[in-house]
Amino acid sequence: MLSLDKVFNAQTVLKNIVRETKLVSAYGIAPECELYLKPENLQITGSFKVRGSAYKIAMLTDEEKKKGVIACSAGNHAQGVALAATKNGIKSLICLPDSAPISKVEATKGYGAEVCLVEGCYDDAYAKALELRDSEGYTFVHPFDDENVIAGQGTIALEILNDLDNIDAIVVPIGGGGLISGIAYTVKQIRPSVKVYGVQAAGAPSMYNSVKDGEIECLSSVSTIADGIAVKKPGENTFHYVSEYVDEVALVTDDEVSSAILALIEKQKMIAEGAGATAVAAVMFDKFHLKGKRVVAVVSGGNIDVTSLSRVIDRGLLKSGRSSSLLIELIDKPGQLKEISRIIADCGGNVTGVHYEKGNTESVNGCFLRIEMETRDFDHVDLITQTLRREGFKLI
Repeated sequence: MLSLDKVFNAQTVLKNIVRETKLVSAYGIAPECELYLKPENLQITGSFKVRGSAYKIAMLTDEEKKKGVIACSAGNHAQGVALAATKNGIKSLICLPDSAPISKVEATKGYGAEVCLVEGCYDDAYAKALELRDSEGYTFVHPFDDENVIAGQGTIALEILNDLDNIDAIVVPIGGGGLISGIAYTVKQIRPSVKVYGVQAAGAPSMYNSVKDGEIECLSSVSTIADGIAVKKPGENTFHYVSEYVDEVALVTDDEVSSAILALIEKQKMIAEGAGATAVAAVMFDKFHLKGKRVVAVVSGGNIDVTSLSRVIDRGLLKSGRSSSLLIELIDKPGQLKEISRIIADCGGNVTGVHYEKGNTESVNGCFLRIEMETRDFDHVDLITQTLRREGFKLI
């Protein structure tokens, strides 16, 4: 059973394996509260997952170690298991969904594991891992629904409480629930006045739905850029701990997550993957009552694929009003583009793209002009559009 003694024991066992990530004060991300970041994206393997998997593997018997371990993961747990197993001289086989980012697949191999790609999502990889466990005799290292794994994740709470006094709230991402179970259980044993809030992606709200309805529910499908928390069904243990110890669970959209990733890059020079940025997104977009509070947001991982990062940044720019597009109906005559460019420049905008289209306009001599712009925020976009309208241009 999970106990505070087990969490403290995990801290001792993991001392020479994991990195103690110090809290970072965050400026300009959520000005209405005093925000600190727990940067587990800077952890060994780039994610908190190594804590739980390393403690689980350390607790195996000699017989279990001889047979090796198997795990399934969208990527971060895979790397944690691979590293911990290799450090202990144990064979590891990891089942990953074939949709896992290439960077995570290659990193898992780099830590010494064999990789088995499975068609589908996390739950399909999970079923394959159980099948191989039974046929080959491996020990299965569950990514979240295991008491030793949860205890390993709980060491994050010990570090947070040791690092900062007078904390009002800790905001934590939720996939299967192992991370928040360990943090919430530990926090409530040591400092029960601290609120623990959980955050899921709106495209994968398995724990959110289960807690709301009071029973474990399984989603038919998941769809989110936060692939690390795209879990269809929470665990039995984690559902129990979240129901008992977590104060509230909220959802964030992919656009909000993209904005949080962008804010972390620009304000903190910090790279977070989609799952890792969900807690920050919840604080940025006021999902909980945090005004005037001292808040810690757990940045759970930073293993984002470079090609995905480019798309996420573009989406974050759109969501925050930093990038925008205008479609203007014009009479096709010389000087129109020059005048529009002058107005945008005078308002402080920067034109990054121009596309001329002939189409079904009211005038025979009509055309459409699509303008791509860099802007400061949505107020800046409004200023430009209102100025163009006052100058007689028709915005579609």
